[in-house]
Amino acid sequence: MSSTISIVLADDHSLVRDGIRSLLEEEKDLVVVAEASNGQEAIDIVEEKKPDLLIIDIRMPIMNGIEAVEILNAKGTTTKTIILSMHDSEEYILKSVKAGANGYLLKDTGKVEFIKAIRTVQQGGKYFSGDISNVLVNSLLSGNKSISEIVSTTKSNNNPFDLTSKELQVLELVLTGLTNKQISEKLENSKRTVETHRFNLMRKMEVKNLIDLSKKAQQYNLV
Repeated sequence: MSSTISIVLADDHSLVRDGIRSLLEEEKDLVVVAEASNGQEAIDIVEEKKPDLLIIDIRMPIMNGIEAVEILNAKGTTTKTIILSMHDSEEYILKSVKAGANGYLLKDTGKVEFIKAIRTVQQGGKYFSGDISNVLVNSLLSGNKSISEIVSTTKSNNNPFDLTSKELQVLELVLTGLTNKQISEKLENSKRTVETHRFNLMRKMEVKNLIDLSKKAQQYNLV
């Protein structure tokens, strides 16, 4: 490619931004023009710099990445957006699609796929990674269901802890006695992703150990 692709990075961890910047700038046509540490800052910078691409994390202070993408699209920005997250749940992916994101990548994505996603999005395409995203995107594109219908379906098992469908899946496997490594192999996710889901389960359900987790899950008929 003859022209450069200008990029803004938004993540609340400077170490993560540094790593992504180093990875991207190994490519001669990719230039990181600015960085942001929260969603509102990302919006302000995009409106000022008008970059080709915004790569943004979901969970950040002040405003999350999905909200920022939605606001930018509502304002008619021409900047394309890729969500970069450690979460591979159906709900996060669908919310990102609904917000108008052009792509969704997991943080354990390799460099080759990362660069491919950037080029695909820059050329007007869509790029989604994750073990479930292709199925969901195909369902949307096939016209069998609207985004709102699929979001409604994924939330049909509503619970007071606001667990995602992937967290519920991990919960069921945890309660069968499987280790994080065994769960990661069964779900074909990285061990780190499973550990994150497990941590979120304990935090959301406000429990400290497996016994309390089991009791609460049974109490609310979650499994």
